[in-house]
Amino acid sequence: MICYEAFKTISGQHNFPPDFPSPELARDLFSSLLSRQDVYSVIAESEGRIVGSNFLWEDAAIAGVGPLTIAPDVQNSTLGRRLMENVLEHARQKRCAGVRLVQAAYHNRSLALYTKLGFDVREPLVNLQGPALQLDIPGYPVRLAHGSDMEACNHLCHKIHGHNRGQELSRAIEQGTAMVVEHAGRITGYATLIGFMGHAVGESNEDLKALIGAADAFAGPGFLLPSRNGELFRWCLQHGLRVVQPATLMSLGLYNQPSGAFLPSILF
Repeated sequence: MICYEAFKTISGQHNFPPDFPSPELARDLFSSLLSRQDVYSVIAESEGRIVGSNFLWEDAAIAGVGPLTIAPDVQNSTLGRRLMENVLEHARQKRCAGVRLVQAAYHNRSLALYTKLGFDVREPLVNLQGPALQLDIPGYPVRLAHGSDMEACNHLCHKIHGHNRGQELSRAIEQGTAMVVEHAGRITGYATLIGFMGHAVGESNEDLKALIGAADAFAGPGFLLPSRNGELFRWCLQHGLRVVQPATLMSLGLYNQPSGAFLPSILF
């Protein structure tokens, strides 16, 4: 499996754990991506075999890139650039307002590549993992999200980011992973999942603390947190969570400085 071997090789070179701990997890993700109508996919072939791939998540005004994978024996070539150029051209054709990605901060070559392609660094991130906290934050009850919460959640996301991620939220509600937090009788935050593939927004850090504290587990390699949010970062560390690896949120095109607390997904 190219995805598993590619991430394992790069992370191993820098002494970090791989994003995909097993080939099965990588296979399941790729099977899901290739079956979705709202994800554009491109592959690279050499001498009759697949040697790389890239994806563009186009289910919102802001598109997300990744995972970009290159077979270990053809890494450090121009293949990564060509796969990136392909999805960016597709984003232009689709008239996406912006494109975002999360870059492994230890990987200097990808940082240079994305910058050359027009991406700007927006947020330093940390990938956190650890046992479920099983915490309640007084005054901030958390419950499963329902379809009737969509309008309030989309409004909140738009208020914080300048756009909503309604389709992603709708899928998470259907799958039973989305949660909302309420304060003073109204929804003040939500999470599609506290994990690599989920995002969260909140009016304050207390909202995100409640969502993190209520999570049964931190899915996949963990969740991403903007490290400039020192108060929330310290709170997570004080409650036993550990830093797995650093990462960088990058954007091309439209980007609004968030006006509240947030956790990005691995896609943005």
